Amino acid sequence: MLLITGGTGQNGRMTIDEFVREGQHVRALVRNLAKASDIGLDRLAEVELVEGDMGKPDTLDAALDGIQRVLMISSPTPNMFETQCCFIDACKRNGVRHIIKFSGAESGIGFDPSKFRFTQMHEDIEDYLERSGLAWTHIRPSQFMQVYLREAPDIAATGLLQLPFENIELSPVDVRDIAKVAHRLLHDGGHESESLNMTGPEALTMDDIAARISNVIGRPVRYVAIAPEKRRESLLANGMPTSFANALDEQLAERLKRPRSRVYLTTHEKFGVRPTTFAEFAERNADVFLGNRRTT
Repeated sequence: MLLITGGTGQNGRMTIDEFVREGQHVRALVRNLAKASDIGLDRLAEVELVEGDMGKPDTLDAALDGIQRVLMISSPTPNMFETQCCFIDACKRNGVRHIIKFSGAESGIGFDPSKFRFTQMHEDIEDYLERSGLAWTHIRPSQFMQVYLREAPDIAATGLLQLPFENIELSPVDVRDIAKVAHRLLHDGGHESESLNMTGPEALTMDDIAARISNVIGRPVRYVAIAPEKRRESLLANGMPTSFANALDEQLAERLKRPRSRVYLTTHEKFGVRPTTFAEFAERNADVFLGNRRTT
């Protein structure tokens, strides 16, 4: 039996979609069955839903019963380290053999993880998992292409991509590509004691990204570099917790110091996944960038 945590989040749901596409059974741990119902997880015959909280061991026995491999995903919150380490301990107590950790990595050349709290947290959790005695695999994706969908309302309204990234390069990866790798790892096993970095196939500036969106939607889109303070104010005004906004400030400061990016496609090649280009991602989400659809 196989388990995916974070089933209602973007990464968990896209991995579940791969199981559904293949007609394969999987169990999903969700904190709230009502939320899972809202997004239709309860209507998928291939998915067994179990309610529980990764940070509360007494809620996990039913979810972990009979589980051999787990894809471990949780939200980037200030207590992510405690939550995932608690879950690792619960897996060990319940006889889980192999944990696949959905981790993270920066594509910036020379990026210092100690300067960005969530990258550092992921590394600390990886260390804890490696010392647990369980088999482990780490998936380490770079920035997601999907983060640019947050900018879609502004792009549709103004024709501007407004971000504080100056002229740095990033190598964003499509979450669907990550989900294909995660599905294969969870279903087939293997690749124990491996750390699998993933980026998209291109190192892109924000001008490059704006041009690709523009080409797809048939409207001019121009990148405007804004002050970090303006971006922070916008994020907080839209409900982002202060702790997460602080973390993004750390990440931005480190990215600006190391503006060149790398492309790493070995994991795509290893699992036979064709890397999605940003132009293909934009084409798939053209209606979102045009303001005709809210979600991808």
